[in-house]
Amino acid sequence: MYDLIIIGGGPAGLTAGIYACRARLNTLLLEKTYLGGQILLSNMVENYPGFLEISGAELMEKIIQQSKKFSLSVIMEEVVKLEIKEELYLPYTRNNHYDARTIILASGVRPKTLGIKREKELIGKGVSYCAVCDGPLFRDKVVAVVGGGNAAVKESLFLAGICRKVYLIHRRKVLRAEKILQERIFHHPKIEICWESLPEEILGKDQVEGIVLRDLKKNRYQQIIVEGVFIYVGMESNTDFVPPEIKKDSRGFIITGENLETSQPGIFAAGDCRAKLLRQVATAVGDGALSAAAVEDYLSRNR
Repeated sequence: MYDLIIIGGGPAGLTAGIYACRARLNTLLLEKTYLGGQILLSNMVENYPGFLEISGAELMEKIIQQSKKFSLSVIMEEVVKLEIKEELYLPYTRNNHYDARTIILASGVRPKTLGIKREKELIGKGVSYCAVCDGPLFRDKVVAVVGGGNAAVKESLFLAGICRKVYLIHRRKVLRAEKILQERIFHHPKIEICWESLPEEILGKDQVEGIVLRDLKKNRYQQIIVEGVFIYVGMESNTDFVPPEIKKDSRGFIITGENLETSQPGIFAAGDCRAKLLRQVATAVGDGALSAAAVEDYLSRNR
């Protein structure tokens, strides 16, 4: 029986683990793939306090090492179901189940897809959701990036340092990214923005050969020849395993209170999987610390 089981090993989950271990709670962290979360895929982080510039992988390695210092127990298994049994919580993986008095849901997010023709078939053949992972494969080539938020703009800038040309495709006439990122992209000679354009189809049989855009203002179609398409149109919460007793918003993100408690007593949520305004490493770390403190308070009141 664990005092706490944390589901998810990104910045929020690892920080919660550090704080829980320091509070001497019997804690287990379950992670389905690799420790570090989505930020591992970021080439550069420049808005995390204390570091002028650091890659996502370097930052997370420091946090992982810190969790090891405090002997956080980690098992690499995917939670497929969470069962609530009176005041006991049982996360089920494909081969095991575990018992806990409290749970912190820190399961993060996954990239949204466009859902257009040939997108699924060409994943890994020119369609990518990670410029840092796959960008070097497109050195000196022409690529397209779809989106208008921070991720799309940051990855466009990264790709522009590798590729011959980058088309940034955005369905609106203004970007949603931070102003400092917008300033950089507007002045980059290798980046061309396709305003008010919607991807309709990715071209290619065995490899990406182009993308078809619909001009939303003029309602006409345009074909751009590219060899890669990088998609950044938002994230979906990894909460498929979360039972209906735990309330979510219309997009599947977990609704929490002031101290990150969910609608089910003893279960808390932290990081990108919960409904909130800003999803950044800094807010995830803050969530992790607060949720662990909330767990400690909950256990002290209910023992």
